[in-house]
Amino acid sequence: TMCQPLDFFGTNLYCGDRIRAEADGRSIVLQGVDAEPITMTGFPVTPNIAYWAPRFIYERYGLPVVITENGLAATDWVDEAGRVVDASRIDFHSRYLRAYGRAIAEGVPALGYFVWSLMDNFEWAMGYRPRFGLIHVDYNTQKRTLKDSALWYRDVIKANGPVKR
Repeated sequence: TMCQPLDFFGTNLYCGDRIRAEADGRSIVLQGVDAEPITMTGFPVTPNIAYWAPRFIYERYGLPVVITENGLAATDWVDEAGRVVDASRIDFHSRYLRAYGRAIAEGVPALGYFVWSLMDNFEWAMGYRPRFGLIHVDYNTQKRTLKDSALWYRDVIKANGPVKR
């Protein structure tokens, strides 16, 4: 029962390393190349992983790809006007979606892209401090506030691709 053909290959994507092949076939991680922005969790922002990983997966396994988790932690808060302005999250997802779109345009069958996370939540290694969600959660009152990224992502879904904000 468990040995059935797979429908798709799902993968979580956050960041990648730049690699160079040596003459002897070994690979070397290149350090300090093109200083990328860094998320609150210390991950570099490397949107090209959303191009190269799906391309590799499809070429290797011949399966459609689903990015099952992609996102970043930031320091979000509700401002005095009642908004959560999280331009860095919009920029992050826009970059990754454009890279994913490039893979799709080049023939990689893609079935989905899931943002991590819908709402701010407890992160197992960092607690409640980092904010991952499209929806801000006030942990004391449980009040939910749509972040600017939630409104932007709503428009992305409607347009079936990245949009300017």
